[in-house]
Amino acid sequence: MSDILKKHSVFAGYLFAIGATAMWSGNFIVARGLSDSIPPVSLAFCRWMVAVIVFTPFAIKNLIQEWPIIKKHITYFSITSFLGITTFNTLIYFAAQTTTAMNLSLISITFPIFIILFSRFLYNEVLTVKKGVGITIVLSGVLFLITKGKISTLLSISFTIGDVWMLTASIIFAVYSLFLKNKPEGLSIKALQLSTFILGLVFLFPFFLWELSTVHQSFLNQTTIPAILYVGIFASLCAFVLWNKSIVILGPSKAGMVYYTLPLFAGFLGYIFLHESIGMIHFYSMIFIFSGIIVTNHESKNKK
Repeated sequence: MSDILKKHSVFAGYLFAIGATAMWSGNFIVARGLSDSIPPVSLAFCRWMVAVIVFTPFAIKNLIQEWPIIKKHITYFSITSFLGITTFNTLIYFAAQTTTAMNLSLISITFPIFIILFSRFLYNEVLTVKKGVGITIVLSGVLFLITKGKISTLLSISFTIGDVWMLTASIIFAVYSLFLKNKPEGLSIKALQLSTFILGLVFLFPFFLWELSTVHQSFLNQTTIPAILYVGIFASLCAFVLWNKSIVILGPSKAGMVYYTLPLFAGFLGYIFLHESIGMIHFYSMIFIFSGIIVTNHESKNKK
């Protein structure tokens, strides 16, 4: 009976991870679909404002109880919030103005590779041959994608600017993830998340005001409001809850492997809702990126 319950628990863990990944892929669809309807900073600001409003009732108690820890490490929280909340997601919305949801999702899953590279230089972690091969394969896939299969365009620096913005966002998210690995002791996930949501929103506010003063565009309507609610509630809060449940059940390695299916969801949703084409370039890039990530992760599993 215990084996049956264990299998059900594992199955639920994978469902949670898939649900979170599918919701995150929806964020790319919204970003791309609303690229002409709402400015990027405004979309980011509204997203995190909704997330703060919805998440506060669930986490305010933890935030109040653990405020001394947050106050003591305010520099850490400021940097983490600016990277992960203010900058990372805003760059995604900038990127969505000039590239497809499929490209966004494919490039986004490269962030674990950058974590490995930064860990090597910052923490002197060993970069093995397998990790080196995996990184090379992943970066080849990214270059193949952003140059549209014509590597010779590297000589003329002729990238799609949205792909470059997304690659920059992935690098920033890798740095943000390294900061999260070193979160202060005694801090709950709820307090960490709500504090970074709030601080990130505060840092984003001046840019939001600047955009409102320069881009005279009314963006709240019957189309954008449901989309903002989606990215604020589902792509932020619900996905976060499901993801953490999956990590508790499966562990970070197995849950992380599910995250790499994000381009599949984004490609399918982009095809259905945005009528984006899926070509052989995406297929070959996906093979490169997935293969490189699997090779890299295989090394870490052996070490365990």
